[in-house]
Amino acid sequence: MESATMERAERVIAHTYKRIPLVLTRGSGATLWDEAGRRYTDFVAGIAVCNLGHAHPRLARALAEQAEVLWHVSNLYYTRPQIELAAWLVEHSFADRVFFCNSGAEANEAAIKLARKHFKETGQPGRYRIVSMELSFHGRTMATLSATGQEKVRHGYDPLLEGFDFVPFNDAEALRRAIGPETAAVMLEPVQGEGGVRQPDPGYLARVRGLCNETGTLLIFDEIQTGMGRTGTLFAYEQFGVEPDIMTLAKALANGLPMGAMLAREQVAAAFGPGAHASTFGGTPIVSAAALEVCRILGEGEVLAHARAAAAHFRVRLEELKARHGVVEEVRGMGLLLGLKLAVDGEPFVHGCREAGFLINCVQGNVLRFVPPLIITPEEIDALVACLDRLLARAGKGAG
Repeated sequence: MESATMERAERVIAHTYKRIPLVLTRGSGATLWDEAGRRYTDFVAGIAVCNLGHAHPRLARALAEQAEVLWHVSNLYYTRPQIELAAWLVEHSFADRVFFCNSGAEANEAAIKLARKHFKETGQPGRYRIVSMELSFHGRTMATLSATGQEKVRHGYDPLLEGFDFVPFNDAEALRRAIGPETAAVMLEPVQGEGGVRQPDPGYLARVRGLCNETGTLLIFDEIQTGMGRTGTLFAYEQFGVEPDIMTLAKALANGLPMGAMLAREQVAAAFGPGAHASTFGGTPIVSAAALEVCRILGEGEVLAHARAAAAHFRVRLEELKARHGVVEEVRGMGLLLGLKLAVDGEPFVHGCREAGFLINCVQGNVLRFVPPLIITPEEIDALVACLDRLLARAGKGAG
């Protein structure tokens, strides 16, 4: 039953989301409350955004302190929070330069533009094509939509931008065949999130890096969902011994405030000179202050260590569900980006979990995705698994 709040929303907000009938009003840690005061354990985290949970006290203090000092002056000037944030990201990654923007789509847009500009500036104007993966998701601007390998997302926006090719994820030979003299970059998510929580096969990312090295092609990692500790390390690429030339971040970078970033090696970043690209709100002092505190907290190590332990526990519990229930086909993912592929429609499980006080979501129709805050506890995980156990048993009886 819709509340007055939901009815009002339906009258005034564009219908671009099929919203769950829930008005959330408050959060703390991994817990949310709705307007009726009902409590939920959050395994969505704003879609892999609130990695440090809701209303983190250190983030609240950093935000409040910066709010009393300086909000916005534009990138015509230097500001200390932005500089300190960029320096931290450079120090803790492969990159030499950072470009700030407001979202993951904008970060990926910047990456696409930089890859093309790099080859223009180095005397190879014919290299402009981007090879992306089937089932990828890179955003909803025209360029990032064109780079997204899902027809359901692209539908209705033809003609899309020219210059994008697609190959299956985890198929290095298909990628080899797709890279040609016009290819500027290969763009992929180390773990596909919206594509069904699909992790790379052993050695796949190393082969991709090798193909890029052989052909002089740039490698772009979209770490918008996998970055900032989601897979157990600060960035997912660290676990594969493979470094990209360009990387994009957003989502958890400022733990819920709108921020994206594109990181690049010096020789590539040099293609962006003054006027080549810009963002009015990119890296404003107030958002940079929050993101810098996120980085400092993750850099201390305790949250990442906790996340790795929680992820290991979660995966074991999900594998137990697979062993007990025939409707579970596969446990997928890395770290606290996990998925349960079902042989049946996943939406009834999203609803059932919500009724029991757990928020999860479903991607690709039959993959339950779990992206809780990195501070999630084993007890909270066990409670969700017990709920899923009951729902899966019920579904198994229905299938039988």
